[in-house]
Amino acid sequence: MSVAAPHIDPDIRARRNLRVLVAAQVILGSQMPVSFILGGLAGQMLSPIGCLATLPISLIVFGSMLSAPILSNLMQKRGRTAGFLVGAAGGALGGALCAWALIVGSFALFLAGSALSGLYMSAQGFYRFAATDGASEGYRPKAISWVMAAGLASAIVGPQMVKLTADALAPIPFAGAYLAVVALNLLGAGVFWFLDSPRPAPPAADGPRARSHWDLMRDPRIGVAMLCGMVSYALMNLVMTSTPLAIVGCGYGTADAANVVSAHVLAMFAPSFFTGNLIARFGAERIIATGLVILACAGLVGLAGVELTNFFVALVLLGLGWNFGFIGATAMLTGAHRPEERGRVQGMNDFAVFGLVGLASLASGGLMNCIGGDAVAGWKAVNLAMIPMLALAGSALIWLVLSRRRTV
Repeated sequence: MSVAAPHIDPDIRARRNLRVLVAAQVILGSQMPVSFILGGLAGQMLSPIGCLATLPISLIVFGSMLSAPILSNLMQKRGRTAGFLVGAAGGALGGALCAWALIVGSFALFLAGSALSGLYMSAQGFYRFAATDGASEGYRPKAISWVMAAGLASAIVGPQMVKLTADALAPIPFAGAYLAVVALNLLGAGVFWFLDSPRPAPPAADGPRARSHWDLMRDPRIGVAMLCGMVSYALMNLVMTSTPLAIVGCGYGTADAANVVSAHVLAMFAPSFFTGNLIARFGAERIIATGLVILACAGLVGLAGVELTNFFVALVLLGLGWNFGFIGATAMLTGAHRPEERGRVQGMNDFAVFGLVGLASLASGGLMNCIGGDAVAGWKAVNLAMIPMLALAGSALIWLVLSRRRTV
């Protein structure tokens, strides 16, 4: 009588690492809502020019863009833990600089702290990729979704931190919140010692070699996945960056802005519990398309008025559209390259994503404060700016789907 071999879960290592990455997302991810709620308000308080109010947020994103290829290369050679610890160190030092800048009233120092904080934002972007390391093809979308779903906790903790700590060092606004960011990074760095992410094996001398950046960009699936990820993230950032300024400018309070951003971040991550299953069932292309449509609806609601309800509905739709668009694009990207190309593709992707996001956040302040002369006109300009990027991403996705059908 033969005895059946015991079933060995091929994703046992990936599941263990997923728990570590979820914990990191919960603890360390809470600092991002703090930065996006207070960055523009602190910039408006410190900046001599109103149009530069959102420059601190832009520098967070540009810092992420510039460090993405460096961190990706570091993780390719030294493993994920090294890159994630560097990111947490950047977040702690950046938070400390921002707190000191608020105490001494220096806009330049606040910009420097914001740029350094971008090192953490870049590292956080690789959590979703780390969740797929060594995972089976069917488990990858689910792993990505669970890492993103952990952002639900940060959506709750981050805005509450703002409410509890923004005036903790009164009469210096916001400094207490940035000191809380320092504590989060020091606490969260410890979880990475439990990460056991495999390093890609060096390519064999006679094996396939990684494609060049140019050849990777010429791959239609990689190119469209990158474009859709860029547009989904950039539009979310464009609107979210200006939202606190618009809400306060329309006569509501900072607490109202924190509540709207909290609802937005909840909408960003709550669908992640099932987004991976939807991708596995319907395919990444359909989920991305759904996300782009929802982003368009967010813009329409934003254009419809400046009641507090409009802000809530628009930002919830914005978060939901980002979730489908960005997670769908990530899943498409991870299935479009070989293991030896991981570092090159992921670094190139996040460099492009954060580059466009940085431009969007910079444009957000200009549109909000320098178009039309008041908050209502600025908010309308921000929402109208979504149209060309949505058209570009939508057209590229349709082209990819049609071209694949013609080759079948």
